[in-house]
Amino acid sequence: MPGPRVNPVHGDADLPRKVDVVVIGGGIIGASSALELAERGLSVALCEKGGIGQEQSSRNWGWVRISRRDPREVPLMAEALRLWAGLNERTGRETGYRRAGIIFTCTTDREYEEHARWNDHLTPYQMDSRMISGREFRDLFPGTTLDLKGALHTAVDGRAEPQFAAPAIAEAARERGAHLLTECAVRGIETSAGRISGVVTERGPIACSAVVLAGGAWSNLFAGNMGVDFPQLKVMNSVIRTRPLEGGPDQAIWHRDFAIRKRSDGGYTIASGHENVVRIVPRSLRYARAFLPALRSEWRALNFRLGWAFLDEARIPTRWSLDEPSPFEYNRVLDPVPNRRMTERALAAAKRAFPVLAQAEIAQRWAGYIDVTPDAIPVISPVAAVPGFYLASGFSGHGFGIGPAAGRLMADLVTGAPPLVDPADFRLSRFFDGSRIELISGF
Repeated sequence: MPGPRVNPVHGDADLPRKVDVVVIGGGIIGASSALELAERGLSVALCEKGGIGQEQSSRNWGWVRISRRDPREVPLMAEALRLWAGLNERTGRETGYRRAGIIFTCTTDREYEEHARWNDHLTPYQMDSRMISGREFRDLFPGTTLDLKGALHTAVDGRAEPQFAAPAIAEAARERGAHLLTECAVRGIETSAGRISGVVTERGPIACSAVVLAGGAWSNLFAGNMGVDFPQLKVMNSVIRTRPLEGGPDQAIWHRDFAIRKRSDGGYTIASGHENVVRIVPRSLRYARAFLPALRSEWRALNFRLGWAFLDEARIPTRWSLDEPSPFEYNRVLDPVPNRRMTERALAAAKRAFPVLAQAEIAQRWAGYIDVTPDAIPVISPVAAVPGFYLASGFSGHGFGIGPAAGRLMADLVTGAPPLVDPADFRLSRFFDGSRIELISGF
């Protein structure tokens, strides 16, 4: 069966004539933005070309972590951890969130020292995160065969269910008055006197004074049709879901060869700890120079593929008028074929490390596209060239955990409220104002 099974959200039948804000994209970032805006009394329309949470928001590992993040994301993630703790009560629904801890293993002295240095970033937050020895790791997991120098154990980290979270947040937004419009692609934006005045959807126009683009891997294409350059590429990650299994690790664990997270049904989500697939497409050539620092840093983890995807993307129009179908109406959900070789290797490595997993049965495989920026941190920013237009995208594989706080920060920017954290590092203009674009070692 392609793709994970996402809790269904039925869209509204009627299109609103006018709202304060249109949010484009029904993943966790868009849903969180819509909820925050609706809770502040604004009228909101959340428009999704497919179904709520059908793409990367339901295909990720389900980790809710502050550990091993880019230090520029740490203040926002600290707020996200606080928001996740109350999200079930706030939405009135199960998100699967549990504060079970996350462990990053260290196989060498150098890795141990790097993790220890990174952990210093959490000192101001007084969070339960510390380095443990190899012996302490074996005491935590008596049956493990891993021979480690140690590990970074962040007890305040947790997990949630990607197939539950975005739908729960979106439904909560609807209960606060937001319109949920599924299978309703936004073709483009209309302006008046240089400012946002509305959007045109495949079902008709909606007047508004602000638009939030939270389109994930589609954001570059949408923004480009408006003449807004947003440097963004896609990376494919593949995942295995196992059937329920007794006795496995409760904490999420990262190792170079595998990453494992217990699911709420008792099964596990398992993926490679470092391997991803990068399909070479026309956009890869366009942004090659911008992404060179990331390539130099992460080339060992990237498996480049040149194939039909190049021609497929080349056929997608980059400009279209608002009175004709857009590319978003021809491809509702990105559902790539998972890389079987990578997932099999990850599962075999996890079984070697934890013999209790030897009986694990594969229930499903899927893949998803991670949208990445040249410095691997997101854009959460107004777009200066188009007053009233805001961008929340490029989360580079870190969006699920940080999603609730990203939505709150976006709502602050839209409403002019004091921002939750300093948004300067997330500004779109950093790619064009001469700022040094730096990939800071994290995960």
